[in-house]
Amino acid sequence: MNRIAKLLGVLVLALPATAMTGLASASEQAAAKADPAKGETLYTQGAPDRNVPACLSCHGANGNSGAAANPKLAAQHPEYVHKQLANFKDKSRNNAIMSPLAGSLNDQEMKDIGAYLAKQPIKPATAKNKDTIEAGQKIYRAGIAAKGVPACAACHGPTGAGIPAQYPRIGGQWSDYTEAQLVAFRQGTRKNNPVMTTIAAKMSDAEIKAVADYVAGVR
Repeated sequence: MNRIAKLLGVLVLALPATAMTGLASASEQAAAKADPAKGETLYTQGAPDRNVPACLSCHGANGNSGAAANPKLAAQHPEYVHKQLANFKDKSRNNAIMSPLAGSLNDQEMKDIGAYLAKQPIKPATAKNKDTIEAGQKIYRAGIAAKGVPACAACHGPTGAGIPAQYPRIGGQWSDYTEAQLVAFRQGTRKNNPVMTTIAAKMSDAEIKAVADYVAGVR
């Protein structure tokens, strides 16, 4: 009996540590859970106490930017929004406007903003150049075999919806913005995605422009 009692005592002493670890993990997960309502407040009102302006001033109501220089963020995967904000903050994606703003946000706030935007319906842009639609479609669907450029659809999907937590939604994005990002990847001024840097480096101005315009019309 004494041996059994000692064994049980050892087990009881071991359980709290394991249980505490489990509780701590659950607590951390609860704290990290994104809150779309808080994200909406940050997006629409900013954080005046930290001189953080409302995101909608550049990215539009509900994430539907009205200016081609600023990306549409509506319906974007929350993980992607969080990653980009974190990259702006640590300057692995450096931007004179976004880096200081993201630097004022904490990790939870970035997740909250991402959660809010993910729930907003996108008002998609449209393709504008009829002369390059066919070329853009070919690149998007099949890539450029001669240059080793893979099909955009392989990662971003046939409708440009992307894959949550892996690849961003790009369908319906402003063509000017998509073009600018591909050029930035090619030039090395945007450095937070080695895969895209490698792909864009193989593309000409005309190819980038054609696929960017096509992407604007993908649904």
